[in-house]
Amino acid sequence: MTTHLPRQPHSKTHDLPPLENGDRLTRPEFERRYAAAPHIKKAELIEGIVYVASPLRFQQHAEPHSRLHGWLWTYQIVTPGLRLGIEPTIRLDLDNEPQPDIVLILDEAVGGQARTTDDGYLEGVPELIVEIAASSASIDTGSKKQAYRRNGVLEYIVWRLFGNQLDWFGLVEGEYQALLADGDGIIRSQVFPGLWLALEALLNNQMARVLEVLQLGLSSPEHGEFVEQLGKKWQD
Repeated sequence: MTTHLPRQPHSKTHDLPPLENGDRLTRPEFERRYAAAPHIKKAELIEGIVYVASPLRFQQHAEPHSRLHGWLWTYQIVTPGLRLGIEPTIRLDLDNEPQPDIVLILDEAVGGQARTTDDGYLEGVPELIVEIAASSASIDTGSKKQAYRRNGVLEYIVWRLFGNQLDWFGLVEGEYQALLADGDGIIRSQVFPGLWLALEALLNNQMARVLEVLQLGLSSPEHGEFVEQLGKKWQD
């Protein structure tokens, strides 16, 4: 379910300038203008600059989005202590309030970096962020990637639909390094043991193969150990 900023009537709405692409705003001002613009379905603040999203096409966003979400959902439901969300608003820092396509996070109870605020939004740093990049590719691979890196997002997946390429980055000593597929074409998460991705199968919409490889990851000893560790933290 898509989460947007609250759209209650603002007592001084008529005094607020409209929210527009390219505005340079503080995060509080961004939130005020966004809340006063119910006609805008998705807007993000990245490094202090406003980006208003274009309407989303089925083949160039919605369908690829569903593939990645299905893969991550299958992992999350058998791994205790994880939370999965679609397009949450994240109060990342004073200059960044993105609304990424998917986040996979550890619950606070098991040591997660992000928390749910009193008004229902995420604040802090998700462990894994996914972006589906079509018209937004330059932002997703540029300023947004740098904001995620600087804030300590441990893994970042960008699926660039023009060219049909997927990059999976892991944070190593403050810099993103590409996680590469092995000889079998499988990329393995360094943060979430057992989260395995059959890269070419995903890109070619062979989802049965994607889920088959994921099941191998879920059956691996490292995933079993991870589940045991999370279970102990959850009980504590």
